[in-house]
Amino acid sequence: MAEIGLSVISKQCLDRRIATLEELKNEVYALVEERNRIKATVKWSFTKTKARQKLQRHYPTITN
Repeated sequence: MAEIGLSVISKQCLDRRIATLEELKNEVYALVEERNRIKATVKWSFTKTKARQKLQRHYPTITN
């Protein structure tokens, strides 16, 4: 989710030159506040089942 959030910030306010660090902070803060206000969500298309299939070699199977 963090990567998605950073991608949104990059696309919406970092696609141009920003002169000062203070201006950058204000731009990012305004975007984050707006996304929080509208309760922006992420629609996942990668289900748990698909994740388990794709990533099974990275995680051991635990059997009881």
